[in-house]
Amino acid sequence: MRESGVHVKELFSLKDKVAVITGGARDLGFDIATALAEAGADVIVTSRTLKKAVESAELIKSRCKVDTLGLQLDHRDWQQVKNMADETYRWKEHVDILVNNAGGGSGKSEGNFFKRDIADINDLVTCNLLGPLYCCKALGPYMVKQGYGKIINIASNAALIGRDRNMYDRHSKNQQPVDYATSKAGLLGMTKDLAGFLSPYGIRVNAISPGGFDKGDCPEGFVKEYSELTMLGHMGRMGLDLKGVALFLASLSSDYMTGHNIVVDGGFSIWK
Repeated sequence: MRESGVHVKELFSLKDKVAVITGGARDLGFDIATALAEAGADVIVTSRTLKKAVESAELIKSRCKVDTLGLQLDHRDWQQVKNMADETYRWKEHVDILVNNAGGGSGKSEGNFFKRDIADINDLVTCNLLGPLYCCKALGPYMVKQGYGKIINIASNAALIGRDRNMYDRHSKNQQPVDYATSKAGLLGMTKDLAGFLSPYGIRVNAISPGGFDKGDCPEGFVKEYSELTMLGHMGRMGLDLKGVALFLASLSSDYMTGHNIVVDGGFSIWK
């Protein structure tokens, strides 16, 4: 009789693992940080604001009974990223999981491509593409040293489709900028090639491409119309729909996967 192998609970356990979640102080980043902590990982949460990072880390610690650390980080700045990586390693003397979640959308800037300021374009591409690249460059050598690691890049279904802006205009919502899709598509390319580069060192690199999530900040009409254009009939649910996928890619259960992109958008990107 063949052995049954590793128990499924062990496959999804992150006990004794250290995870870094950039931009983990709020929204989907907080969901991911919480999911990994609930599975037993000690987590480092970063935010551009130290107060937010520390508060979120303490909240996760109290809920999940794991060690946490909140660090200030603007990942557009290479020196800050390098300092974060060094401090991360000093904390537990290993780092097992990196979730490149920090990034930006259009913010309060004009989203229309022809009206968009060049400085905003440069900043968004730096934030969504170069920032994650910096984090991989800074934390990657520590993973190489230990011969194992998981890197998860949070991309977007915007990298996979051409966006219909009419829905945004109908509900007076700022358009998703073209440079957002540009940067997220670049992140998917980085995921594939970095997976190849790091595979000899036992490091897996994968991506998640979420669709629209209902964070409570969209016009009601926009949420309704977006939901009608989605196979499953609703936008992504905070606190639920991304947690399991993140845990899967962070854990032993996905050890035979690398260079892959998992789309979590309720079927939005493939429904015509």
